[in-house]
Parts: sequence; structure tokens; C-alpha cells
Amino acid sequence: MITDTNPTTSPPLYGPAFSSYPAQDVTWLLKDLSGVALEAPTEEREEAVQSGGAHYAESLPVEYQPSPEYQELFQQALTASAERIALAVGTVAETLLRERGRGLVLASLARAGTPVGILIRRWLGFAHGLDVPHYTVSIVRGRGIDQVALRYLAGHHHAGDVVFVDGWTGKGAITRELAAALDGTGFDPDLAVLADPGGCVRTYGTRDDFLIPSACLNSTVSGLISRTVLRDDLIGPDEFHGAKFYRELGGADVSQAFVAAVVDRFESVREAAEAAAGRLAAEDRAPTWEGWAAVERISAEYGIDNVNLVKPGVGETTRVMLRRVPWRVLARRGAGTDLDHVRLLAEQRGVPVEEVDGLPYSCVGLIHPRYTRGAVGADGTAVRAEDN
Repeated sequence: MITDTNPTTSPPLYGPAFSSYPAQDVTWLLKDLSGVALEAPTEEREEAVQSGGAHYAESLPVEYQPSPEYQELFQQALTASAERIALAVGTVAETLLRERGRGLVLASLARAGTPVGILIRRWLGFAHGLDVPHYTVSIVRGRGIDQVALRYLAGHHHAGDVVFVDGWTGKGAITRELAAALDGTGFDPDLAVLADPGGCVRTYGTRDDFLIPSACLNSTVSGLISRTVLRDDLIGPDEFHGAKFYRELGGADVSQAFVAAVVDRFESVREAAEAAAGRLAAEDRAPTWEGWAAVERISAEYGIDNVNLVKPGVGETTRVMLRRVPWRVLARRGAGTDLDHVRLLAEQRGVPVEEVDGLPYSCVGLIHPRYTRGAVGADGTAVRAEDN
């Protein structure tokens, strides 16, 4: 059981001093590293990570700056999917209320979970008049969740009331990381997500693999906050994991516009969300781990031999295209407009897109499996299929 006997030496952060979200939307359990130079070229980071010379959380990718064409695709995707996202948000929120009660405390996993946590909080206020606390905490694959943040939550709330939130699941690596990190702490490891195409969790809005537009961008749809950083020379034993606030990107920020577009659809989906939560309550929602099995199959079939380099689902594939060195994209045959932005990014980075059958996801992104800058060129464009 975690207690707050050793409090943090870095206080929580709030907008607008840290992030472009209003202070009431989210409390950031993070250390402000905005003044630290942490960005490294994508190709340099990839080589260091794959060689074992560095952990991905020790540096940050250079923030992707979308082209006008890509920004237009984001706006089109948001317009087309806002109601579907609102339905998923309402379904998750109503499910949590049914199963966890009105004393909910939301803890989003930085950073993709933050917009979703804000939306769930907004739904609970809209539909039930609740003012639910919402925090963002860091979790790092291979190193677990921020233990200082857990101590803070345990010191301010009942651990059993805390619900961990993320945007979507891929193969379930973070789901497993969270469960392992929370074992014996008193916190419930059941992760709540909007989309669970891999069958990794039991609290979800849908198991369809559809485009959540907040996956299309990085900090500019997440309050201008970077990925989290964990490095011994920057983060003390009693400090939260770190992150940067990219104030200079304010002109491109769509964080609040994304939230507002989805909130605007809450009323129109309210009855459907309540009905969907009722149906889910009567169903067997045990994780199937179908996605993990598919990832292992793909890893073997393509000679990758490392499931961490196979990123399933439209959200994870987008991340590969924006901040890793992509090798190729597998697209489910007949996948439609949900993948328009992925195809554009693939074209921009010279990445082949293969249409395949039998995918449980809309698409899967493959990171270059044996990456060195010499293997693919200094510009990081991927090898072509005929080069293999």
C-alpha cells in the first residue's frame, strides 16, 4: 500500500503557466523541464534506442510541424468523428460511474490520455453535475509508473477511487506495464480507454480501431505538453517525471478546439451512451489479448523479432510516422478515410503501405527493425520493399 510519507519536492503544475488547458481541466503531476534542451533528431534517437545506448524516455523527438495539407486532414477527421468520439467518451464515463461510483478520481497517462481524461471529466459534469478531480501522470515502458505521482494521489485521495485513463490500446504493452506497476499498491489497474481494438482492457468505449483525431498530432492537441522524460540527472528521487511546455507552438494549438468539438456533441449522443454502457454491463468484457497475438505473428512473419517495433492500430501507427523511423505500414484491405492522414505521412516519408488481409486493426506501423543511419540514409526515409 502506497502512502504519502515521503512527499514530492516538485509541486503539481497547472495551466496556463504549464499547458494551454484551463487549470480546472487537469492537474499535471509533472516537473517542468521547459528550459532544458532535450530534443534530438529522430534518426539519432532511433539508433540510440535500438542499440541499447539510451532509453526512449531520456530525450524527446523534435516536434512534428504539420503541413497545411495535414492540418486540413486533421480538421476533416475531427468534423467526421466528433460524434463517434463523444459516444465513446460517454460510454466510458457512464460505465465508470456504474462500476466505480460518484467518487471517481481520474488519472490520465501522459500525454495521449490527457485529452481523453478532460473529456470524461467534462461528460461527468455535463451529464451528472460532478466536479471530478483529474490528474495527468507519467508511465514509461520498461520503467513503470511515476511512483512519486502515486504517492501524491494516495496522499490526497482514496486509492480505490482512482481510475487510470488512456486514449487507446495498441498491443497492450502499457496495459501490462500499468498492472505490474500497481500490483500491491491499492490502486485499481483496470485501464479505461476510448478504443480497445487489441482486446486489452475491460473498460472501453468501443473495440473498433477508428481514428481519434488527437492521435494525429503531438503537443498541439495535448495542451502543448511534450512526452514525459525520465533521466537521473534531471529528475530527483522525490520529483515527478518531467515534461516540457512548448509555449512557442501556441499559434498551432488545437487542444481546446478538439475538446470543444467533442463536447459540442455530448447532448446528441447522451441517450446512446447510456444505452451502450448498459449493454456493456451485461456483456463479458474480459480482455482477449487478440491484438498481442496478432503482433507476435506479424513480428515473426516480417522477421522483426521484437514486438516493441510493431505498433498496431491507427493511433500507434500515426505515432510511428511522427516520431520514429518507420519501415512500412500494413493497412487492412479496404480501410477507408480513417487512414488518409497515415497515407499522407507515408508518402511524405517514403514509406511503403501494404494492403493485407486478416488484421484485427485498421493498420499496423512497423518501425525499422535494425535501424542505423547508414541503413536508411541520414534523412531517415525508409527502405523500399524491393530493397529487402
